Amino acid sequence: MRISLLAATVCFVAGLISSAPANAAAGVAQPGLTSVMSDDEPRHKCDIPAIRQGSANSLKSFHRAMADCADRFWAARFAAAGLRYTSPEVTVTTGTDSVCGKINSNGAHYCPEQRAIAIRIMKHDLRDPFRMNIAHSVAHEWGHHVQQLIGVLDAQNALYWPASDDARKLLSHRLEMQAECFAGVFYSATLESIKPGIDWDEWIEAVRMADESDIHGKPGNLAFWQDRGYRGGATGFCNTWSARKSRIT
Repeated sequence: MRISLLAATVCFVAGLISSAPANAAAGVAQPGLTSVMSDDEPRHKCDIPAIRQGSANSLKSFHRAMADCADRFWAARFAAAGLRYTSPEVTVTTGTDSVCGKINSNGAHYCPEQRAIAIRIMKHDLRDPFRMNIAHSVAHEWGHHVQQLIGVLDAQNALYWPASDDARKLLSHRLEMQAECFAGVFYSATLESIKPGIDWDEWIEAVRMADESDIHGKPGNLAFWQDRGYRGGATGFCNTWSARKSRIT
């Protein structure tokens, strides 16, 4: 069984800021969304189809069902908070063309300028279509879309240019770990209907044991933030911008 946290490779190379500018990014975060808890509303039921090994069409159907699930979930969260929500454009392809332009690397990507998610189905997805691993590519990238809608990506981008290389790396981790936490919030209401094929604790342990990424940070911390969002059930648990450095690197 292949479990790859890096299925959610990010398309944009935006700002990666230091701990001081991070507070500015935190200040942009939505006050309304933070208090909307998953237990305040029914579980979201999503109709996610089975995946047939070797079938690109089956994987496309799975991704589009996941996209519909994530879109309805976050639209409801924004509405409950009295905030405006807009859906991202979604491209699912086996090639390299997408709404974001050419995809030259693996996995899923979020493109802030187009407010779009591009998902490229790779050969290893066809060989080993592990359900939760593939679902996570959608959940993580939707986390970046939420960051775009609440202003975090713009704040990060504005603070990126004067930052040092070390500061950029640290804030890359803060950004990615918040997207992981938002994915956990999404799972808190939808995991049962996704039918992930793995227990939550086993999934988090698999995330913890994944390869380390320069952009995303240590897998142990990524697992911590994803689990925090899942158990907390609200974006208010996802303030990675003021978290201590040991929880981010």
